[in-house]
Amino acid sequence: MREFIYFSSKAKTTGNFGDDLMKAGRMDIACQIVIMAFFLSHQLRRNVKLHLIFNGPPDAPKHIEMFPGNKLDEDSESDISKKDVAGLIKKILYKYRPGIKNEVMSGYFIEKKSFSNVVNEMLDEGKEIFLLDKKGEDIREVKIGKNPVFILGDHDGIPKDEMKKLKRMDIKKVSIGNEMYFASQTMTIVQNELDRRGIE
Repeated sequence: MREFIYFSSKAKTTGNFGDDLMKAGRMDIACQIVIMAFFLSHQLRRNVKLHLIFNGPPDAPKHIEMFPGNKLDEDSESDISKKDVAGLIKKILYKYRPGIKNEVMSGYFIEKKSFSNVVNEMLDEGKEIFLLDKKGEDIREVKIGKNPVFILGDHDGIPKDEMKKLKRMDIKKVSIGNEMYFASQTMTIVQNELDRRGIE
């Protein structure tokens, strides 16, 4: 299984963020990330777990974990839209309960947990973690084992204080090229690289 951690420094941390996704801390990017994580043309990915870290107001941080796997319904979800995903994220945020990791529905969880704590827990589990960074090593030259984890940020990138923590954790930086891509495009390129290598 492959995992992705998406960090947004401004995404709203409550479900009442309205319909203007751009004004909700660029929730539109988060929605696009969800779509690129799980959906292909006429089929769905079953081997992806997605972690959304929202660090915006009013109750940061929030960690949303998505692992729908075989529970995705191909008929009803084949033409997914940002509006559909926004509705799902709203529902999950509304179901937050202090002090617990709440399973909102099968495969969807929410809890209050910081970005660095999520990364640290994965390191403690022995997972191989990569940070998408323009200054990193070319991903095509990097050895990637089974069950990799990739970190990517929103349009503002990963904040400097969090980058310092990642550096202390010795997280390896990898690059998808010299151009600056949208976060959703970056995810698609990484997914394609893993697909081509046959890494589940």
